[in-house]
Amino acid sequence: MAEQFDIVVAGAGHNSLITAAYLAKAGYRCLVLEGRPIVGGGVKSAHLTLEGFVHDVCSSAHNGIHGNPLLRNDELKLGDYGLEYIYPDPVFHMPFPDGSYLTQWRDLDRTCAEFAKFSKHDGSAYRRMITEYETVKPLLNAVTFSPVGFGKSLNELLLTHPQGKIWQRRLAMSAWEILKETFEDDHCRAFMMGCPYALQPVLDPASARAAYIPLHQQRESRPLPKGGSGALTVALARFIEAHQGTILTNKWVNALITENGRCVGVQCADGTSYRAEKAVVSTIHIKQLVDMAPRELWGEDFLEGVGTWEAGLTLFATNYATSEPPKYLTSGGVLSPVHSGFMISSERAMRMSYDYKSGSVNTLNPSLHVICCSIADPSRAPAGMHTVKIVAYQPYQLREGPEHWDLIKQQVSDANLKVLRHFSPNLTDDKILARTIESPLDLERMNPHNWHGSCHGGGSGPAQSGAMRPMAGYAQHRMPIAGLYQTGATTHPGGSVTGGPGRNAAVVMLKDFGTSVEEVVKR
Repeated sequence: MAEQFDIVVAGAGHNSLITAAYLAKAGYRCLVLEGRPIVGGGVKSAHLTLEGFVHDVCSSAHNGIHGNPLLRNDELKLGDYGLEYIYPDPVFHMPFPDGSYLTQWRDLDRTCAEFAKFSKHDGSAYRRMITEYETVKPLLNAVTFSPVGFGKSLNELLLTHPQGKIWQRRLAMSAWEILKETFEDDHCRAFMMGCPYALQPVLDPASARAAYIPLHQQRESRPLPKGGSGALTVALARFIEAHQGTILTNKWVNALITENGRCVGVQCADGTSYRAEKAVVSTIHIKQLVDMAPRELWGEDFLEGVGTWEAGLTLFATNYATSEPPKYLTSGGVLSPVHSGFMISSERAMRMSYDYKSGSVNTLNPSLHVICCSIADPSRAPAGMHTVKIVAYQPYQLREGPEHWDLIKQQVSDANLKVLRHFSPNLTDDKILARTIESPLDLERMNPHNWHGSCHGGGSGPAQSGAMRPMAGYAQHRMPIAGLYQTGATTHPGGSVTGGPGRNAAVVMLKDFGTSVEEVVKR
């Protein structure tokens, strides 16, 4: 006899845990099933290299989630469950091949002075850009953290903004068009496109929001959960269990149980099954989800949408255990930031989309993001030691096929380290204690939700954003099969650690159940 719950949640990424947390707070009996031994999906930490070195499995910085009412209004009081954030300063450092560098600090005047080193015009332009952006940021957040169709659309909200018509045009432009017109020096343009790269082709129409990512982190830094990225999902799991929820690991969901066209539970690979009286919530990638129930239940339009779904841009990562952090020489001495990176020019950023499309691996001038969390959070490594992660942007689909990654990944990792050593020569072989390499193919093997190597669920172009995510007509987290809801990176507002899909799904479900997230939070 299958066990019975009000809500069964398939997958324990941060979004599905957020959905479950709100539903548990509302008093529903929630069961969360996770296929791997540890909850968290891409938001977890583990000893990937050596014992005592805590690495983030995927995400490190939690920029977007601080605009979410979940944290902004402290709706679930996750601090009571162990969640604490650190706000590194400097925010991001980028050295260039000509010996110059640009450092973003939390102090706006100091950052503007960094841009002004290259161009007085660009120093003023950066200040003007962030001043204008901060007037529209609340409207962007309102749309991001509302389910599609709940509340006014962005264009409707912009009608209330004094420069709304200007912003309508800006947001329809490409990131390159915005940055080309705003800055005159290429160092400044390259920094804005690479701190870090936004996993969205900068030449694509409607990619403009990628141009504003550096402004988003100017005030809020790139927040790190103390103890590791997984501290967020650990706190959520504690919250769920404190509200009579149940979490089971090593439970791979491989089928949806349907009766009379309605989803009433799930079946696991170990033969166990679990039924839900009210609803099933999925964070399984839609590419796999459609194979878990009879295809006729999905409808042709939904299946067509899944069939044309694109993975988007992908990552290549190497985690190191080291005895020193990266050290960069600056006019003020040696600088060791949590976040640094390399984008040699704006042209390099523009050519990256071609590299992805053609399956080309660039090892001469790779664009890199270097993360050393242990600088700001010593709990991540033994005393005096550090964790270093080098993230590169490389295609999943190589000309020789994705399996070719198994043959070349060590060579690519070595090339990335060589580039870092050009700017940070202290990281010699004797300073490196261990490493692990994860190609885009490895990322997919590690977590099926990283379909085709994408840790963001899929590309975020116009065809896969907003009301089109995951498919027109199904962007409100309600799936074609009654009783089944979808959250996670394949739903609005998409990937990264925002918690938006998780809270938005909870908003929809609570409304369908006759209450609201506001009423639940007040309890």
